[in-house]
Amino acid sequence: MFDAKKICQLALAVLETEAQAILNLRDRINEGFVNACKLLLGCEGRIIVTGIGKSGHIGNKIAATLASTGSPAFFMHPGEASHGDIGVITKKDVVIALSYTGNTDEILAILPVIKLLGVPLISITGNPNSTLAKTADINLNVNIE
Repeated sequence: MFDAKKICQLALAVLETEAQAILNLRDRINEGFVNACKLLLGCEGRIIVTGIGKSGHIGNKIAATLASTGSPAFFMHPGEASHGDIGVITKKDVVIALSYTGNTDEILAILPVIKLLGVPLISITGNPNSTLAKTADINLNVNIE
């Protein structure tokens, strides 16, 4: 019923695909990446990560990893942000917004407040021409080719 050889072949194929995807990001380790690192390392407040759907799950993991390694960070759901949670953001914070399309309504709805507060915004998108990418201070392009 289960063919051990086929299971191993499939697992190896998945690893090869994932390894290639990581290697394809090499050219994106650039000035934007360095500037994002500088913002995060110099953050005097908290790192607030936001996203919805799969991007939200990834964002939640990013926030948890940052917090567990000593950076004050938490995840803010963009839907809840629109209903008052955005009030936790201070001028000392940095916001990371994740949206593969860069045009997610819930994220776009909170951008004006983030910009009004003058908080640095790092976007992680798959579309460098999106509204989120163009609004952000720094966009990290994670487009899959």
